[in-house]
Amino acid sequence: MTSIISVEQAKTLDGLFGERVIRSPQNIAYRYFDQLNEQWCDHTWTQMGQAVARWQVALSKETLVPGDRVAVMLRNCPEWVMFEQAALGLGLVIVPFYTEDRADNVAYMLSDAGVKLLLLEKTAQWQEVCDACHQIVGLQRVVIVNTLDQNNNYSCAESLLVSHNDWLPAETKEHQIDSVQHVSSDPQRLATIIYTSGTTGRPKGVMLSHYNILTNAHSCLQIVPVLQEDLLLSFLPLSHTFERTVGYYIPMMCGALIAYARSTQQLQEDLLTIRPTILVSVPRIYERVYAGIRAKLAQGSELSRQLFNFAVDVGYSRFEHQQGRGPWKLSHLLWPLLDKLVANKLMNRLGGRLRQAMSGGAPLSAEMSRVFIGLGLPILQGFGMTETSPVVCTNRLEDNVPTSVGRPIPKVEIKLGENNALLIRGPNVMLGYWNNPEATKAAISADGWLNSGDVAAVDAQDHVIITGRIKEIIVMSTGEKIPPADIEAAILRDSLFEQVILVGEGRSYLSVLVVLDPKKWQSVCAQHQLDADLHNPAQRQQIEELLLPRITHQIHDFPGYAKIYRVALIPEPWTVENEMLTPTLKLRRVKIMEHYKSEVERLYEGH
Repeated sequence: MTSIISVEQAKTLDGLFGERVIRSPQNIAYRYFDQLNEQWCDHTWTQMGQAVARWQVALSKETLVPGDRVAVMLRNCPEWVMFEQAALGLGLVIVPFYTEDRADNVAYMLSDAGVKLLLLEKTAQWQEVCDACHQIVGLQRVVIVNTLDQNNNYSCAESLLVSHNDWLPAETKEHQIDSVQHVSSDPQRLATIIYTSGTTGRPKGVMLSHYNILTNAHSCLQIVPVLQEDLLLSFLPLSHTFERTVGYYIPMMCGALIAYARSTQQLQEDLLTIRPTILVSVPRIYERVYAGIRAKLAQGSELSRQLFNFAVDVGYSRFEHQQGRGPWKLSHLLWPLLDKLVANKLMNRLGGRLRQAMSGGAPLSAEMSRVFIGLGLPILQGFGMTETSPVVCTNRLEDNVPTSVGRPIPKVEIKLGENNALLIRGPNVMLGYWNNPEATKAAISADGWLNSGDVAAVDAQDHVIITGRIKEIIVMSTGEKIPPADIEAAILRDSLFEQVILVGEGRSYLSVLVVLDPKKWQSVCAQHQLDADLHNPAQRQQIEELLLPRITHQIHDFPGYAKIYRVALIPEPWTVENEMLTPTLKLRRVKIMEHYKSEVERLYEGH
């Protein structure tokens, strides 16, 4: 614990970086893959400090003053950190964007935040933004990390563009950590504006101070140990608050090493190469690993499936005993053998060194938690929001209730409000929404309680259980209120289903819209002599009769009123590009329901 930098010692996020460079000058800070030389490379903290000094010289030559907004739209890489730390030291405000976000959304956020300088990865991103918005008032400079495309005919001011190699000064001995500026040590000043995903309407800019984020990171470290010896593999985008705090500032606070994954497509290979000790992820990654396990089991023998299920049962029973919630059983003596035959195979797929994994951003199903924990991977599920920097609650290694999101972290208070809405108060709660005092007033009460918009319950030990979103609760004509997320997650356990949305608002029964995995659908069609063309209306009834039993099987544990009666097959996937998903891959429920209104009406014809 002595390596942890306190909030008081850091004062600001750039102060945190400076203190880490002083404390751990020769330790490796970041590991990344050099595409040019096709090899993994390292940066020490001293090298990062020198790089930040160089980036700060370049920023200092722009006509920027403290409080000005600068935006970054890069994949996770050391340059992301260099740019941010250089800007924070000059008192600038960081506005992060998702690299896969829609161009019109980026154009809106650039204008809304009044961004003066934008750091991009490639010229194609700039061209897309230009096509979406021919003029962005106030933008003075666009820095491109990759080489400029000289053959491109830009539809808006090409004069703004510069390659970062031309923009940065030549490397000299003057670029030392001693020369890095820290214009303010005020922890309450605005550090970043992070735009929410915007599942409905335009995204809102969440204003977080240095103090908001530092206190959140420090409180997390008090209950979830991250050590200086730990190695984290970073693959969630740094524009996501969960990754930014947990996968960037927390490792910096304790001096752990971060390796940047090459891409989510190469994640499996990178896990085997990097061999991380801590994994920070959203449920979708665990779902993919789980789907792979289930597919392999389906192809194997009945004995293999029985052995797998037995290993999970014994492993989870051991976990419950270790947590003080279950008895010791004679079957626990078999664990060394089951570990060797079954559990080790899963852990080796994840690099073989993981000692804990964190899951946030969306609910992780109880079944998935049970499988991973049963096979020896302690997944700690938590809950947070962009508006809370982001962590509110999390499970602990010694107090892990997988059906919950854990207890509140130190210094954070929670209570249940009207309709069991989860209310949050603490030093991590945002300053407010950028240029939107009405939305700020609606979200935060006069005495500082933030309404999360989530419906929750709290058990006798203060574990928080999220039961749904207030705005996403389906209220049926029968009066039953259904949170859709759990049912949707249950259906997705069948790897045939790629995406699912539950339907039934104001109706007498539930239906579902589904997007299928193309390869698995072709296999099913071959088995049942069906046309694989998803646009063929002639076989709608046959498809529905084929899919409904599979759906029913997945949700058999839900109450009777949660029964699904109809299913509609959607031919095209929901993506960020077609505006059905947010950049954080959450369903835009209102948008989907509007787009497929005729399909929904068909599901209720005659009722």
